[in-house]
Amino acid sequence: MKKVQIQLPDPLARDLAKITDQLDISLAELLRRGAEYMRRCYSGQLLEASTTWKAPQPRTLGRFKSSLKNWRQIGNSREE
Repeated sequence: MKKVQIQLPDPLARDLAKITDQLDISLAELLRRGAEYMRRCYSGQLLEASTTWKAPQPRTLGRFKSSLKNWRQIGNSREE
């Protein structure tokens, strides 16, 4: 079993402490159950996904709509 350390916001930690008291389980057990639930929810999407990343296919965006002499000005302008 792997040991990990996490930080929880105070309100979340208080709520989890209430749940552990009601269920009479440890915080570690509660977090393991939560992690197992998340693994079940995402198992089809994440765990079985290909491990090899492939770049998306390029797409044609059309012709650039500015003249060559304006490219530097457009590239250096800031959009706010």
